[in-house]
Amino acid sequence: MKTVPFVTVDVFTEIRFAGNPLAVVTDARGLTDTEMQQVAAEFGYSETTFILPASDPANTAEVRIFTPVTEVPFAGHPNVGTAHVLATEGTNFGRPVGEHLRFEEKAGLVEVSVQRDPDGKVTGTTIRAPGPLTTGARISAGVMASCIGLAEADIEVSRHEPVFASVGLKFILVEVKNLEALAKAASQLESLTALRATFADEDCDCATFLYTWVGPDHIRARMFAPFDNVAEDPATGSASAALGAFLTTLGSALPERHLLIEQGVEMGRRSLIRLRVTTNDGKFDQVEISGSSVLVTRGELYL
Repeated sequence: MKTVPFVTVDVFTEIRFAGNPLAVVTDARGLTDTEMQQVAAEFGYSETTFILPASDPANTAEVRIFTPVTEVPFAGHPNVGTAHVLATEGTNFGRPVGEHLRFEEKAGLVEVSVQRDPDGKVTGTTIRAPGPLTTGARISAGVMASCIGLAEADIEVSRHEPVFASVGLKFILVEVKNLEALAKAASQLESLTALRATFADEDCDCATFLYTWVGPDHIRARMFAPFDNVAEDPATGSASAALGAFLTTLGSALPERHLLIEQGVEMGRRSLIRLRVTTNDGKFDQVEISGSSVLVTRGELYL
């Protein structure tokens, strides 16, 4: 029998039992891919991360990210939470952890900065999405509405139709008319299964990010990923980043824009995701995802 250390944190919140829970296996050396998947399924969170020594000594760590059913190349809240854990621990495989971290991930290198208060306590972490903005097929409002339990009139299409988009992990971005429509949305598995088959070339699990504007730079959102065994996610940094990047393609884009995305309200796990989106010559350049985290549990797994 071997023991494996872990920490859990609530991410994109300063309050325990809010935000998005994350399990971080702080030393995953010796674990097989199968064991990592089993551990992620056991925790049952939207994601679990596994920390390994970096292949390049210039980087902080290799980080692998698993949902309960599969490994993913990148995700937002796992990076924000994992960085918080390592910065709080202070060391990683015998090496000091500074204010700037670099994670080797399937999607590429993820750069992280750490914010602290005057006493040195970690107050937040900021990651930069690793990928360029990629967009895929558009989906008609009627088809999308049937997949999320809404009427076609509930889908806002004046700015864009529902669309596949990614800056490291692909989502369907769907603007809805108002908070009422956002609140009543729910995944419809039969329709989603048909949608996934229709858009098989997108190679996407059809995780769906719904949003509506509640202020000039303030968005309320929900995310459903039933094919990842995640009925609803209380905070989705990678989807938020994809949205922030995609918004730069709609009309004239500011050189820099700050957005607040509020998610998880309907679940009773309010999360606050902060984005900084920049453009260069009017085209998307990069997106940073920031948030706080709070430690919840610490323990060992027996394998």
